[in-house]
Amino acid sequence: MAKLYFYYSSMNAGKSTTLLQADFNYRERGMQTMLWTAALDDREDAGWISSRIGLKKKAHVFDDATDMLSEISAEHETGALDCVMIDEAQFLSKDQVFQLALVADQLKIPVLAYGLRTDFQAALFQGSAQLLAIADELVELKAVCECGSKSTMNMRVDQDGNPVLAGQQTAIGGNELYVALCRKHFMEKLNG
Repeated sequence: MAKLYFYYSSMNAGKSTTLLQADFNYRERGMQTMLWTAALDDREDAGWISSRIGLKKKAHVFDDATDMLSEISAEHETGALDCVMIDEAQFLSKDQVFQLALVADQLKIPVLAYGLRTDFQAALFQGSAQLLAIADELVELKAVCECGSKSTMNMRVDQDGNPVLAGQQTAIGGNELYVALCRKHFMEKLNG
């Protein structure tokens, strides 16, 4: 039975690296994969999954209008897919997560979704919330806080490293915009 997996973490836990390693493992065995990333993440060339350690691979892009089930079904008809992998899964809509569940249940293709659990205000992203609710398997990837503890929070910072307390849920960036912290240090910095 194919399953829907959600690999989640804070920033800098190696989600994209882990996805690209899984893709390599499937392809090394002659299996076919379909990679996806969010159109919102425009830091690199559009349609690329990139890791901080320099790995990158071309991928399909999704936005709010993408019908994941339809797109994956069409690709599956042209050549049997063995696995679908989604980077930046926090940006999926609720409906898209249900479509991915149908990919696993009806098309019998495993779906591996990788994303952040929470935003910079400790609130769930829509895609993450739905994946936490219905995924068959939940896997936490570990990142490290400045104190050495497991980081679970994403703090948005300004150019001077000060916490940003308000703003839109999504601001695309990396280490220049976010710091991964344990809850204790997140709360300390938040409350100044």
